[in-house]
Amino acid sequence: MLRFGLLLFPRLTQLDMTGPFEVFARVPGGQVHLVWKTREPVRADTGLAMLPDTDFAGCPQLDVVCVPGGPGVAALMEDEEVLAFLRAQAPGARFVTSVCTGALVLGAAGLLKGVRATTHWASHDFLAPLGARPEQARWVRDGKVVTGGGVTAGIDFALALVAELVSPEAAQAIQLQIEYAPAPPFAAGSPDTAPPEVLAAARARGAGMRAEREALVARVAARLG
Repeated sequence: MLRFGLLLFPRLTQLDMTGPFEVFARVPGGQVHLVWKTREPVRADTGLAMLPDTDFAGCPQLDVVCVPGGPGVAALMEDEEVLAFLRAQAPGARFVTSVCTGALVLGAAGLLKGVRATTHWASHDFLAPLGARPEQARWVRDGKVVTGGGVTAGIDFALALVAELVSPEAAQAIQLQIEYAPAPPFAAGSPDTAPPEVLAAARARGAGMRAEREALVARVAARLG
């Protein structure tokens, strides 16, 4: 049996978690755990309530550990209980993974030192101070560490992981089942292709969070040495 564990936490971006969940939950013989400190509901950054089914104390050794991203990662990066859980799971896991800014949490736990990794475009430059070797890609694998880009990249990363863990045919069957055939109405899904005014507005909206995250990453990087 393959055991997948997705970290739930307050103010995560739900699609970072539910995209991979949809893929992992369809793996034949797989078991998916939604893990948090307690089994109390948590709310995503957009307000959606989600229910953990496993707490840290009761979590078995996982084959795949996955940390989603979202505004709530800021608290996790200095939460020793969360970081200790990830450090404890990592040695026995077949894959240690993240989606979006979940990579920053892996970095804060010391799990990205010298590792090629990616994350959301707006936080990509925070990887290096946390010890990673940044790489621009939809998803990046370096040994047992697999990191996905922003939000929707979690589906791509999860399908690639199922191909590795089970078979390419199994991954393709899941892709067909969920009809994952992206055809977006705009070419605005990347800072390289978005219209300049759209990119500028997005950067302006995120300026406050970015300033807070810069200070946070500096603190965590100093602690990591």
